[in-house]
Amino acid sequence: MFPTEPAAVNNGFSALLKNRGFMLLWIGQLISQLADKVFFVLMIALLEFYPAPPGLAENSMYSTLMVAFTIPAILFGSAGGVFVDRLPKKLIMVGSDIVRGLLTLCLPFLPREFFILLLLTFAISTVTQFFAPAEQAAIPLLVRRENLMAANALFSSTMMGALIVGFAIGEPILSWAKTLMGEEYGQEIIVGGLYILSGAIMQPIKFKEHKPHQELQASVNPWAEFTESVRYLKKNRLVLNAMLQLTTLYCVFAALTVLTIRLAEDFGLKEKQFGFFLAAAGVGMVMGAGILGHWGDKLHHKPLPLIGFLAMAMVLGVFTFTHNLMLALGLCAFLGIGASFIGVPMQTLIQQQTPPTMHGKVFGFQNHAVNIALSVPLAITGPLTDVLGLRVVLVTMSVVVAAVGVWAWQNTRRVLQDVI
Repeated sequence: MFPTEPAAVNNGFSALLKNRGFMLLWIGQLISQLADKVFFVLMIALLEFYPAPPGLAENSMYSTLMVAFTIPAILFGSAGGVFVDRLPKKLIMVGSDIVRGLLTLCLPFLPREFFILLLLTFAISTVTQFFAPAEQAAIPLLVRRENLMAANALFSSTMMGALIVGFAIGEPILSWAKTLMGEEYGQEIIVGGLYILSGAIMQPIKFKEHKPHQELQASVNPWAEFTESVRYLKKNRLVLNAMLQLTTLYCVFAALTVLTIRLAEDFGLKEKQFGFFLAAAGVGMVMGAGILGHWGDKLHHKPLPLIGFLAMAMVLGVFTFTHNLMLALGLCAFLGIGASFIGVPMQTLIQQQTPPTMHGKVFGFQNHAVNIALSVPLAITGPLTDVLGLRVVLVTMSVVVAAVGVWAWQNTRRVLQDVI
């Protein structure tokens, strides 16, 4: 269930295809997402050319690089949203793409020192924190209210598609770039070029920006604006509940990223083939997003998040009792469909119920919460599995997910019915 205005004509994806501004935004973010994934593969590939600093083992270099890539999301997730409300959305998105592209192109000309690689990775990841909230705030400026469901479904499906495809084709793309353009500059040129191409595609977009109040323009205290977003969420129970559901969803997927490594071993696969399960869940999310995008106007009276949480809980509960690989992959796809029934409606709800002047701060806070939600389960799921066992952890997750779904439904059912 999500709040939307019933439209006389709602053509789902077909209405978006006629929206030039939205299509440019969608194509631009798709290329930018792909560049993010290939950039991460590039950083891993470049490590063999960087000598390990004294006292740091070679394997520790990978972990340190990953920390440098993820820390900015936790530190600056909310700060990015503050600037989104102050500056034009297009300037932030195009500017962040150009900056990331130029920083990547600088790599071949910098000394081969591990500290410099960490610093550049940290800088590019920091700039990314400004792109994400600006992108979410831009969608309601380009899409009519009744088409937000289809727009978010399309963004969700392509975001997951970029996650699956980006890591899969990252190495072949980089190998092709080395062969075509040379080993010294080829890889950096292709990744930097993807960022710059994304910015160029979004440059023609024309936004109807909501000008901030003079008081907001005069304010120069980011902390005050951050606390303003927290106060807003405390007052708006509907948006806060939607954000909690999204955070729970990302927690589940972060935990599954760790658990699928053990699952791969149980099904006779190699540990590095754990991506099969995540890919199947991604395919399910794409399918679910397609269902919502095409038939969303006919489903807006249904308790979609509750259905999604219960579907995910069912899959988690029965997973360890399954011994057939194809059935397990099918369950992962079903879990992905359930996840899309939570993610797409709740993201649409946040966009619809948040005032334009608060978009940046709220989406920045959401970006911050999601990044923390991704990091905590990654840290504790492995040790818990070692102590309790895989089956106990999965069944416990099943109970928690079902409880969250029922709790969220009970707390927002009347509010949602009032809205729609």
